[in-house]
Amino acid sequence: MKLCRYNDNRVGLVEDGLVYDVTAITASLPPLAWPVTPGDQLLTHLPQLKDKLLALKANAASLPISEVRLLSPVANPSKIIAAPLNYHAHVAESAADKQIHNGVHLPGYEGFASPVAKFGVFLKSPSSIVGAGEGVAIAYPGRRNDHEVELAVIIGTQCKNVSAADAFSVIAGYAIGLDMTVRGPEDRSYRKSADTYSVLGPYLVTADEIADPDVLDFSITVNGEPRQSANTRDLITGVAELIEVASRAYTLYPGDIIMTGTPEGVNTIVPGDVMHARIEGIGEMDVAVRA
Repeated sequence: MKLCRYNDNRVGLVEDGLVYDVTAITASLPPLAWPVTPGDQLLTHLPQLKDKLLALKANAASLPISEVRLLSPVANPSKIIAAPLNYHAHVAESAADKQIHNGVHLPGYEGFASPVAKFGVFLKSPSSIVGAGEGVAIAYPGRRNDHEVELAVIIGTQCKNVSAADAFSVIAGYAIGLDMTVRGPEDRSYRKSADTYSVLGPYLVTADEIADPDVLDFSITVNGEPRQSANTRDLITGVAELIEVASRAYTLYPGDIIMTGTPEGVNTIVPGDVMHARIEGIGEMDVAVRA
């Protein structure tokens, strides 16, 4: 199942290039009462709503996906969790380029098993999330702003201290993630948390459609120029281990997003550029850059 959010917060199911309007499913969500439990309400109840969603699709109006404005498929993540330096070639790239490391969080293992073992994971502001149709607004003009394409994992159930062996059971689905970043001396979280600096899309593909998230080809081009191309088999710390590490520190809630890390080839984007990102088994999306 491919679940999207589009236009004026409509809910859609995507199939064969069409978006079927199943917004009526929101009437089945229980009323909220203060204080609201963290997490995305639709994803919290998604397992119980799948049959109803499919029934709604049978009689739903549809539009070509090219004619809708895609928002983030996750409306209310409590947090965005990101993995630093999780591909060997990007570790080497970062070590060689002072603009990338800038003396902060210098890449290198220093006796640790991996950069994630050394640095842990870091948080991005939930307010930075946008969909493919919303685009990226450059928040730091005059500085180097880079694209970082990566597999995004969306959590489906509240959980804590999840073992790697059990990690796949807490995943709702997957999407393409763009972890936009400005280079500089500030902490990672600050440099990566500006509004629009977390792109998620084009939709959420439920976990049952992805047999193994650790063997997916993915890439990004900018204005047709190839920039990054890799396979998730090259992750230093894989999906299951990232969930174990993240859930050791944080309670995970439905809709929480884990950005798994980016490969080599990160580079600058400027207003007027169009990024085209794709991940095998998930899909592809165009994301415009504006001032």
